Amino acid sequence: MPVETVDVVVIGMGPGGEDAAARLVRAGRTVVGIDARLLGGECPYYACVPTKMMVRAADALAEAHRVTELAGTVQVRPDWAPVAARIRAEATDNWDDAVAVERFEKAGGRFVRGRARLTAPDEVSVSTSNGERVFQATTAIVLNPGTEPVIPAIAGLTDTPYWTNRGAVAVEQVPDSLIVLGGGAVGCEFAQIFARFGASVTVLEAQSRLLPGDEPEAGELLAGVFTAEGIRVRTGVSVARVDYERVGEEPGRFVVLLDDGAVLTAQRLLVATGRRTDLAALGVGVVGLDEQARTIAVDERMRAAERVWAIGDVTGKGAFTHVSMYQARIAVADILGQDGETADYRAVPRVTFTDPEVGAVGLTEAAARQRGLRVRTGLTRIPSSARGWIHKTGNDGLIKLVEDADRGVLVGATSAGPTGGEVLSALALAVHAEVPTERLRQMIYAYPTFHRAIEDALRNLTG
Repeated sequence: MPVETVDVVVIGMGPGGEDAAARLVRAGRTVVGIDARLLGGECPYYACVPTKMMVRAADALAEAHRVTELAGTVQVRPDWAPVAARIRAEATDNWDDAVAVERFEKAGGRFVRGRARLTAPDEVSVSTSNGERVFQATTAIVLNPGTEPVIPAIAGLTDTPYWTNRGAVAVEQVPDSLIVLGGGAVGCEFAQIFARFGASVTVLEAQSRLLPGDEPEAGELLAGVFTAEGIRVRTGVSVARVDYERVGEEPGRFVVLLDDGAVLTAQRLLVATGRRTDLAALGVGVVGLDEQARTIAVDERMRAAERVWAIGDVTGKGAFTHVSMYQARIAVADILGQDGETADYRAVPRVTFTDPEVGAVGLTEAAARQRGLRVRTGLTRIPSSARGWIHKTGNDGLIKLVEDADRGVLVGATSAGPTGGEVLSALALAVHAEVPTERLRQMIYAYPTFHRAIEDALRNLTG
């Protein structure tokens, strides 16, 4: 089989891979980008972009319902059709990446659709619809394989037509009822979206609270909001079995048996229990990496092995588009031999786009204590702030600060509220720049804003 020689092979053309490939092309390198799925990855087609369109629509409905408490009367009739149409027309081009492929190739890159595997040092084999192709990389291989949904080993589950995020995003009709397996960011966002469009929704989370990776107060806050909106929340439960029943021409239903004997039924079932990469299928063993690991270890310049760099979800530094693109520019600078920046993950921001939005940066209180830090925390509730009181209905939220008391700097923070993700920016800057908390206390915070609650949380720092 003939071997094609190029400077760089990029495996996985999600946001980080696409950005890295484009930067390398602009630098004059010959680049082949490979992906079995759509060029652009999960974010523009199944995750960040279309789901936030869904969130925007669901939030508009919620605000309309709040009119009666604030401004008069209004009648609201949910309609999913414009949401589905917008996702197809504005976000995904009906899940067609022709425009993205054309843009990359016009810039000078080459795109190959197929499943890639490392078959020797500096060698990548690709299974395509037209057979096998082999590429030799003279300078670098960049691994950005992304992740696939984790499907838990629940009896009967794989025999049912369950959804992952991909099926939920493409839906053209809201189900009458929905069970969501997983109370993390993805599960919670979809749960609230579909509930606000009329579905009867139940969220099942194996751990003790929603958003188990965030502060307990954030999970408790969101559970309270969900309950008030009619979303049923069950935490600390496990699923023993899932069945799917269909009678005649009637729509089928899922039957979910919990470990405590409870039986739940719904028209649809969404599995949102995490994501992972199959490193064995990627063939990383040929470059000395552990194929049984969950992630690929990289150094501060994204180096994973000799002439191999890894970026994105697979590095375990945060499954976010912004992390992937941050790592892409660091990797590219290193590949080009430039004396660029090195990775710093002290202030990685993350936002769950529920209502209230839950933004967080850096360490949680528990994580900080596990690292042996002497911790002080400060907490304030948004409804008690001036802007929260003015905002009234829909003002659920909080600010929580985590301080390294010995150094007098913030190492983590949570901002939940109507604009939690935007307020987070000030806290992310404080954590990243290690601004002394005493200096933060001396700042002037605009009145009346949501971010002014940071001042109250600083005042409440104790430990």
